[in-house]
Amino acid sequence: MEQDVWEKLSPEQKKIQLYLEQKKTLEAFLERGAISKAQFDKSLGDLTLKMGMTGLTE
Repeated sequence: MEQDVWEKLSPEQKKIQLYLEQKKTLEAFLERGAISKAQFDKSLGDLTLKMGMTGLTE
C-alpha cells in the first residue's frame, strides 16, 4: 500500500490492513510448505483473536 494512502486510513482501517497482510503471509507459508495446515490454522486463529478480527470475513 502506498504511503499517502496508508496515512489517510483510520486506525481501525490500518489494523484491518495489517491483519490481512499477516494472513496473506501465513497463506504463502502454507502454500510453500513452510508450515503445516495445523500450524496455519493455529496461527491464523491466534492472530484473529489477538487482533480482534473475529467478525472479519475474507
